[in-house]
Amino acid sequence: MKKTKVLWCLTVLMALATAGYAQKQLVLLKGEKVLLRLGFGDEITFRLKGSKTVRVSYVNNLFDTAVMAHKDIIPFYKIDRIYFKHSSFANRVGGFLLIGGAGYFVIDQFNTMVVQGHDPSLDKSVNRVSIAMVAVGLPMMLIRKKSQRIGGRYRLFTADYDSPFYQHDLDRF
Repeated sequence: MKKTKVLWCLTVLMALATAGYAQKQLVLLKGEKVLLRLGFGDEITFRLKGSKTVRVSYVNNLFDTAVMAHKDIIPFYKIDRIYFKHSSFANRVGGFLLIGGAGYFVIDQFNTMVVQGHDPSLDKSVNRVSIAMVAVGLPMMLIRKKSQRIGGRYRLFTADYDSPFYQHDLDRF
């Protein structure tokens, strides 16, 4: 009987210890897609509604409807914009076009010099395609959004351990 009580107490204590160890995460959602995930100690850059100044701080604590950035408690509804770099599908396509255009030119030169044994020459059709791919791909790769306005489909959310949006990182200890 005593062993059962001791085992039960140890089980309850271990459950409480692991539940207390789980940290909340601040998540920026677009619909149900996670765009940004911040934990305790992560840097947060944001702008409040009605303000022109951009504030840089760190996440000190998370509540259900607010974030504590350093010593200030900021409700989610007062945050106008979150600043972070994120890439899109267009950025990945731009990188593919840039690498493909440069690679096409290099492969053509390799074929001309090594395989065929001729002097290096510029083929007009290869140059047009390569320059077009690089000219289109470079801006697509470099132009990125640096911030996201909060509202509409974009919202801030505090993810608990039980939330499907919570990411279980083993290397964040």
